[in-house]
Amino acid sequence: MKIGNIHIENGVLLAPMEDVSDIPFRLICKRLGADIMYTEFVNCEGLIRQNEKTHRKMMFLDEERPMAIQIYGGEVSSMEGATKLAEAMSPDFIDINCGCWVKNVAMRGAGAGLLRDLQKMEKIARTVVGATELPVTLKTRLGWDAESIRILEVAKMCEDAGIQALTVHCRTRKQGHRGDVDWSWIGRLKETVSIPIIANGDITTPEHAKYLFHKMGADAVMIGRGAIENPWIFGEIKEYLASGKIPEPATPVQRIQLCIDHLNLAVEYKGERKGVIEMRKHYSGYLRGMKNVSKVRAELMQWTEREPVVERLYAFMEEQYERAG
Repeated sequence: MKIGNIHIENGVLLAPMEDVSDIPFRLICKRLGADIMYTEFVNCEGLIRQNEKTHRKMMFLDEERPMAIQIYGGEVSSMEGATKLAEAMSPDFIDINCGCWVKNVAMRGAGAGLLRDLQKMEKIARTVVGATELPVTLKTRLGWDAESIRILEVAKMCEDAGIQALTVHCRTRKQGHRGDVDWSWIGRLKETVSIPIIANGDITTPEHAKYLFHKMGADAVMIGRGAIENPWIFGEIKEYLASGKIPEPATPVQRIQLCIDHLNLAVEYKGERKGVIEMRKHYSGYLRGMKNVSKVRAELMQWTEREPVVERLYAFMEEQYERAG
């Protein structure tokens, strides 16, 4: 796959996820094998209004590269202005979000809402491409609902507009994250356009990734929720593609240690109180399936300082050692 000066074979990418794919989580995934990082969704209206919180979402570290800033919005002029502000942060490329399905985005004509107005989607794509010297990619869904799947038309439109790669979450907007994904569209897209096609949606195992690469011809796969539960998935996919062997899953002790490492990064980059509080959403992923986890999670939710959280996690780790014999 080629995007600008980026060349990656069988790329495994971390999806942009609101309130999840911040610097600490991205660093964890990068160190475990993710090839390309994306920021959280960045609201173009917030950017052009110089909202500090929105602007902070574009921040990233050099060690995260290749790095993309993902922007979203429903107004052409705002997207143009946001593109210039994003370009000033010197990412490796800019990604347009045309796939967010949540009501307060899609129903306002942004994200997946643009699937109901392909003329506007095209105009936004052309405007963003024309507003920057950086490569521009786009992420979308199959269609608004099962009766309006127009992804092949969208792909041709994007290619003609100068979009350098297309990521497709293989569900409709109406599905959200429910129901079955239809990866067969990846194969159809590869027959329709020449730009790279990145597969997204319920890719949670190395076997899923291999199927998409070898059977559907995907140029890359993008992992979202699967990385929350298993940040090791990036390396697992690469090992499986190279050796044909399914790697052993991380042990409970390894999962707890990575949780502590993640907590330390959250505190380092966000400050103690904010880092500890924002880490709470990750405990269910790291600790899932372990005995007495509900009780431990309830305890972890009480604290706003790092030390008691780390102490409790290390104590829980000792319990896992003892159970493992």
